[in-house]
Amino acid sequence: MTATDRPAALGIDFGTTNSVVALAGAAGTAELVPFGNRGAVFRSALCFWQDEAARGGLAVEAGPWAIDEYLDDPQNSRFLQSFKSVAASASFETASVFDRRYRFEELGRTFLDRLVAHGGGRLDAPRPDRIIVGRPVEYAGARPDAALARTRYDAMFAELGQAVHYVYEPLGAAFSYAARLTHAATILVADFGGGTSDFSVVRVAAPGAARRCEPLGHAGIGIAGDRFDYRIVDRLVLPMLGKGGQYRSFGKTLEVPRSYYADFADWSRLALMRNRRTLDELAKLAKAAVDPAAIGRMIAVIENELGYTLYDAVGACKRALSMADSAPFRFHGGGVDIEAVVTRGEFEGWIAEDLERIAATVDRALAASGVPADAIDRVFLTGGSSLVPAVRAIFDARFGSDRIATGDELTAIAHGLALIGQEEDVAAWAA
Repeated sequence: MTATDRPAALGIDFGTTNSVVALAGAAGTAELVPFGNRGAVFRSALCFWQDEAARGGLAVEAGPWAIDEYLDDPQNSRFLQSFKSVAASASFETASVFDRRYRFEELGRTFLDRLVAHGGGRLDAPRPDRIIVGRPVEYAGARPDAALARTRYDAMFAELGQAVHYVYEPLGAAFSYAARLTHAATILVADFGGGTSDFSVVRVAAPGAARRCEPLGHAGIGIAGDRFDYRIVDRLVLPMLGKGGQYRSFGKTLEVPRSYYADFADWSRLALMRNRRTLDELAKLAKAAVDPAAIGRMIAVIENELGYTLYDAVGACKRALSMADSAPFRFHGGGVDIEAVVTRGEFEGWIAEDLERIAATVDRALAASGVPADAIDRVFLTGGSSLVPAVRAIFDARFGSDRIATGDELTAIAHGLALIGQEEDVAAWAA
């Protein structure tokens, strides 16, 4: 295939935290799609609010515009984020938003509709010849159902009006990184998203080869940035909301059900707790609790729609710890006032178990590829959590810091997916 007859291709990295889109044309290069003056990184979030002028009485925005709408009126909006995390969950059926219930695919189509609308016309029909969508090697969740996720993805991306090809997300990053290489190499790509950490070993041929990249093996795990966030919330916030506390029932003293706290510390589920049934259950629990004020604080955070505020506080602390040995954590709202200093050592202790499982998954990827660690020429780290020093240390220890490459942490996958869309045999890359 020559440069002049390459098909136009659209690469979509639908991420747990952020989404990015890239377009590749006849020249054989790909460029990111900007969203107005907000750049190319589109937050994977939705905000709903009641508006009589809107269709069905419910208005909606996505991306950075969803954050704007939420911040303008938090109590009268519903802010949903990280909803990709429930794609493979059979226990997730619908999300209650005011008086409507949304299936995953309906949330996804709504998100895509707003993403396209903010694409400045570059994503409107007619669309490119091929659409390539990234998917994780392993979906998030305790018992992820990959077939269910595929069915939901198919229904979601039907919004685009043409067939899509699914490719493992780290392969997109591999193809993007291969475009930088001027020689043959065997590379390990480590993609750290919000919900999953995925690894692929790829053999890259010298420039000009008929097939530049050959995938050799993959592995993934549903542990990534959101799990690290959970550890911070679990240590600093949940104790003030009654976790580990007790309540009285029929003469017995029982532990407050942990399921409420599991949902509260999950960004994809926190906003969904703001429904009448859950709030009524929590109100009854508060009356029976040994520490009713603690349950009352949890109710206040939920009712006042403070999920994004909490997420922002956690993210600020985590990012600061990537650059300093200690960082402040500050959250105020719903009667919860937390001012704490977290050391990097404390944080790394909280996520130690997660790091061990991530490291084991790297070993599984190497085993699946049949390539030993010392035969890996380069390791390409991408995704926001690749900036966490303890994550980087896993790869420094196994491969040596001189073999580690980074860059384009949030955009490499979409860029590579668009380039894969121009390959003659796209099916060879399909997941």
